[in-house]
Amino acid sequence: MVHLKNIRRKSGAIGLFALSALTFTASSTVYAAISDHHEFEASLHVPYRAAASARVGDESRTFTLDFSFPLNQKEHTVAWKLELVTPGGRVVQTWNGAEKLPNQALVKQIFWAGRTAANASALPDGVYQLRLTAAAVETREIPNAARKPAPQLVNEVLLHNKAEVTEQSWPMQIGAASQVAMPAFAPMNTGKNPRKMSAPPAAKTAMAPAVPATNSLPYTVYYGNLHSQTNHSDGGGNLSSCTGAQNPQSAAFGPTDAYQYALNRGLDFLMTSEHNHMYDGSDATNASADPVTAKNLYQSGLTAASSFNSSHPNFLGIYGMEWGVINNGGHMNIFNANELLGWEYNSSNQLIADTLTTKGDYAALYTLMRQRGWIGQFNHPATTGQFQVNAVPLAYTADGDQAMVACEVLNTSAFSTNTTETETGRSSYESACNKALEAGYHVAFTTNQDNHCANWGASYTNRNGVLIPNGLPLNNANFIAALKARRVFATMDKNSQLVLTANGHMMGERFSNSGALTLTTNFANSAGRTVSTVQIFEGVPGRNGTVTQLSNTAVTTITPASGEHFYYAKVTQDDGNILWSAPIWVSQGTSAGDTTAPTVTATETGTSGTITLNATASDNVGVSKVEFYVDSVLKGTATTAPYSLAINSTTLANGAHSYVAKAYDAANNVGSSSAVSFSINNPVSDTTAPTVSASESGTSGTITLSATASDNVGVSKVELYVDGTLKSTLTSAPYSTTLNSTTLANGSHTLVAKAYDAANNIGTSSSVAFSINNTVSKQLILNGGFESGSTSWTATSGVISNDTTQASRAGTYKAWLNGYGAAHVDSLYQQIAIPSTSTSTTLNFWLKVVSDETTTTQAYDTLAVQIRNSSGTVLSTLATYSNLNKGTTYISKSFDLSAYKGQTIRIYFLGTEGSVTATSFLIDDVSVVTQ
Repeated sequence: MVHLKNIRRKSGAIGLFALSALTFTASSTVYAAISDHHEFEASLHVPYRAAASARVGDESRTFTLDFSFPLNQKEHTVAWKLELVTPGGRVVQTWNGAEKLPNQALVKQIFWAGRTAANASALPDGVYQLRLTAAAVETREIPNAARKPAPQLVNEVLLHNKAEVTEQSWPMQIGAASQVAMPAFAPMNTGKNPRKMSAPPAAKTAMAPAVPATNSLPYTVYYGNLHSQTNHSDGGGNLSSCTGAQNPQSAAFGPTDAYQYALNRGLDFLMTSEHNHMYDGSDATNASADPVTAKNLYQSGLTAASSFNSSHPNFLGIYGMEWGVINNGGHMNIFNANELLGWEYNSSNQLIADTLTTKGDYAALYTLMRQRGWIGQFNHPATTGQFQVNAVPLAYTADGDQAMVACEVLNTSAFSTNTTETETGRSSYESACNKALEAGYHVAFTTNQDNHCANWGASYTNRNGVLIPNGLPLNNANFIAALKARRVFATMDKNSQLVLTANGHMMGERFSNSGALTLTTNFANSAGRTVSTVQIFEGVPGRNGTVTQLSNTAVTTITPASGEHFYYAKVTQDDGNILWSAPIWVSQGTSAGDTTAPTVTATETGTSGTITLNATASDNVGVSKVEFYVDSVLKGTATTAPYSLAINSTTLANGAHSYVAKAYDAANNVGSSSAVSFSINNPVSDTTAPTVSASESGTSGTITLSATASDNVGVSKVELYVDGTLKSTLTSAPYSTTLNSTTLANGSHTLVAKAYDAANNIGTSSSVAFSINNTVSKQLILNGGFESGSTSWTATSGVISNDTTQASRAGTYKAWLNGYGAAHVDSLYQQIAIPSTSTSTTLNFWLKVVSDETTTTQAYDTLAVQIRNSSGTVLSTLATYSNLNKGTTYISKSFDLSAYKGQTIRIYFLGTEGSVTATSFLIDDVSVVTQ
C-alpha cells in the first residue's frame, strides 16, 4: 500500500492521483451511506449582546459561520453572504466570501466593529437580524472561479445552486432594547422530576396530580427532547471519543442509558429515535442480516422504554424510529409505531422489517400512519428536495396532515459533546416549517438536539414544552394525545413558557370565528428573563405562499378576511433565546353585517368575605357572554343576564384593585367597560411574625444554604437571599437548598432568610457572612489547536500543517511529525511558565499514530513526550509512543505537571523515524491547564 503522506511530501501531483484512486475504489457500503446521507450544512452563531467585559458603548462582536459537507468526495466551493438587517427589514451591512470546502468542518469568523461614527445614524438601538445565505457547489461547475471577485462568485454560486440554498437568521441587540409590554400570566405547573425540582432522589411513588396555578392555564408543562439516537442505530457514542455518527449498533450506550441520563439532567421526557434502515447493523444494506434479529431489536427498545417508565413514574421514555434518508428524501420521527418499517431485503429476499414502506414514498407512508394512528415529526426539514410527493417538496396530502403533528424549527449540533448546555452550533428550519404550514399541514414547532453522542438533552438549554391537562399523569397515552392536540411550544430556554391564545382558544386548536379576533401571547420565565421582541406571524394553509409578520405586540386584535388562517407567536428574550408557540388555525366567516360592539358597564360590591362583580350589557343583536377581569386576569364568565360573579375576597390581596367587564356578541364584537376601582380589606388576626435563623456551609463547588424557622400558627414558606438576591423559595422543612458556587464571585457574601406565615407576616434572620473561593483555571498553551499556524510554537520544517491527507482532530491544522519512510527526526515544543501558586497543572493532547509497519512487537519509530528546561535539558520523559500504538482515531493523553510549578519549562515532542517504513505521529489540541 502506498503511504499518502510520503507521496504528499515528494510530489503533489502523484499525491492527488493516489487520493483520487482511493476515492474511486471506496467500498459499496461507504458509497451507499454517502448517497443516502450527504447534505451541505451551514449554521451561524451570533452573540445576542456584546461581551459583558466590553467597554460602555462598545457593540463589537464576532460572528461564527460553520460549514460542513459530511462524506463529501469532490471539491466544493461554499459561497456565503451575511447581512445585517434592521428591525424594519433594511439591509445595512453585507459580508460575503467563497471558500474551498474540505472533507471536515470549515469555520469562518467575522469580526464586526459595532457602531462607528460612520454608521451610528443608520444603527439606532433595537433588535436586528443577522441573516446568512449559503450554498455549496462542485468547484469545477464554476468557470474561472479563482479569478472572480468574491461578490460575483458568491452571486453565481447562489444562483447556480438556488434549489439547495441554506438560510439562517438570528437576532442581535444593538444598544438598549425597550422591554415589551406583556399581559399578566402566571406560570403553569411544571413536571415533578425530582432532580429538576431539587427534591430528594429517593421518592419513587406515583406522581400526585398537579394543582392548577392561580391565574394560569389548567395544564402542566413537561420539558424534553424528541430527537436522539442510541446504539440501536448510529448514536450512543462515548463522550471521550464521539466525533460524529457511530457505526450502526457499535457504540457503548443504549436506550435505557439515554433515559437515565436525561432523567438525571432534569428532563421530563426523551425520545430515542433510531434510523429505521440501520436495524441490519449497516449504513447500507447488509445482505446477511437476519430479519428476526432486526425486528427483535426494535421490540427490545419498546420494552426498554416501558420498563424504565414503570420504575420512574416522573419520567417518560419514548422509543420510536427516524424513518427515511437525507439525500432526495427527508428524515421524520414516528412517535408511536409498535413495529419496524423498512425497505431493505437480505440475500434471501427477506424484508428486514415488519412492514414494507418503500424508500422515498412519503404519500404511502402517510397513509399507513393515518390508518394505524401513528403520528410523526418533520426532522431538520429543508425547503427543497425533501418529503416529496409527485416531485413536489413538502407536498400536502390529507393523510399526511393527520399523521404529521410537529416540525423541527431548531436543532443543536448532532455531534456535540457539550454537557454544560452551552453548545453554540445550532441550525434553524423555520422557513421549511413555514412552507409546511403554508402547504396545509397542521404542525406545531419543536426544537431538539439530535444527540448522537452520550449527552442526551445536555448540549443546550433548548426544550419542547408539552402541555398535559392538570390531574392527568405523564404517560404515553396522555403525551401522544397532547402531541395530537398540538399543545406544544419550542423554547431555547428550559425555564420559559409560551402559549398563544385566540379569543380564549388554545394554541393547536382549529375553530371558526366571525368578527374580531384577539391574539394573546402569554409568556413566563422562572429565572427573571424578560421579552425583547414579540412577533405574531400569519399565513394561509393551502396557499403555498409566504408567512408574513402580522404584528409586534403581545396582544393583537384584528378582523381577519374571510377564509382560512393560521397564526403563531415568536418571542425573543432579553438574552437572545427564542420561543415559538404552536400555531392556531382560524376559519373566518362573515359577521352577517353586524359590526356593532355591545355596550357594558361594571360595578363591584363588598370589601371582604364574598364580593360581587356586576355588569349591565346590551347589544343591537344580542349579548352572547360577559367576562369579568380583575387586574387584567379573567376571573369568570356569565352567559345570561343578570351578569354577575361572586368571588372569595381572600383570593385577592388586601389593597386596591381594578375591575373591567367585557361583553361579546355572536359576531364576536367585543365591548369593554370603564375600569372600576375597588379595595379589599381581609381581616388579619395573626400578627406574629415567624422567627428564623440562617446558616451556610461550603466555600466552593456545591454550597448549602439553610434556615430554621418556626411560627405560632405555621410557616408557609422560607426565602433565602444572597447579597439581597432571592436564590430559593422553600415551602416545607427542612429549609435547605444547594447552590453552585461558580454563580457567585470570589470573596465575601451575606445570607439572609425570610420566613412567612399564612397571614403574610414576615420574619427576617440576622445576616450571615460567608466566603466563596472558586478555583480559577488558566490555559498556559497558546495556539494549542495550531489554527494560527506556527504562532507560539517552535518546530522543524513541515511539522505544523494543514495538509488534508491526514485529517486534523478539529479545525484545519495539526502537528504532523515524521511520516517520510526514511531516517528523520522531527521536533515540536512550546515554552511555558507554571505559576508557583498553582495547585494543579495538567498537560493534555490528542494523538493519532498512523503507520505502515506491520510488526506487533518491534518499536521502530518513536515519539517521546518530554519536559525540558528553558535551556533544552531533558527533565523528564513523560511517555514514549511508537508504531505499536497505531490506530485510526485520535486518543486523548493526559499528564500531571504539578511537580514543575514555579518553573519555566518546554512541552517537547520528539519524533524519531527509522529508515524503511513510514510512521506518522499526528498531534492536535494541546493544552496545559493550571489552577
